[in-house]
Parts: sequence; structure tokens; C-alpha cells
Amino acid sequence: MPVCAECGKKVPDDAAYCPYCGFRLGNTLKEEFTISSEDLVKKVKELIHEGNVRRITVKDEEGKTMLDLPISVGIIGILIAPMLAAVGAVAAIVTKCTIEIERREDKSSIS
Repeated sequence: MPVCAECGKKVPDDAAYCPYCGFRLGNTLKEEFTISSEDLVKKVKELIHEGNVRRITVKDEEGKTMLDLPISVGIIGILIAPMLAAVGAVAAIVTKCTIEIERREDKSSIS
């Protein structure tokens, strides 16, 4: 059974939308890259402002998840501040980390 990228619950194989949270299934792309802790907050800010990022996961050098941030479409500035504070706290703990992001697939780029 596939898992919803938004809420993490198992969904039926033939579902177009998650029956639990309404997330449209099958339309996310994953990327992963390594970054130094000094650049972590800056990079997370950039990713949030891109607008097509659904989830940001920060992992330490061993691959252990340190922070998992679901980014909703309607996020506003006042809600970003606590997220960035948490990212800053993680940056103080680790020297290098891996950022895994899930993006919404851009329909205009599909041929």
C-alpha cells in the first residue's frame, strides 16, 4: 500500500486523493542534498519561499531525522518563525546535515 506524502498514513492503491487529509497523491518529487550547518537556515528559507515545497526533512550525518517540517500552501510569515527557530537549533547541534525535500510536481514541465 502506498503512503500519503502529507500525513504519512497508508492509502488504497487506486486512490487519487488521501482519504485522511485530502492530499493529491502521486504528484511529488523528492530531492536530497548535503549542506553545512552554517547554511541550513538560509537554505530552508529559500526552499520555503520557492512555493512548491511540501515537506522539508533535516537529517544528521548518520541519516537520523532531526526535524520534519510539513510546509502547507498557505503558510504565512508568523508561522515560519517557529520553524526557522527549530532549524536554527538543529544547526547548532550538527556540523553537516542532509536536507530531503518533497516538491509538488510542476504540471507545466510535463510533456
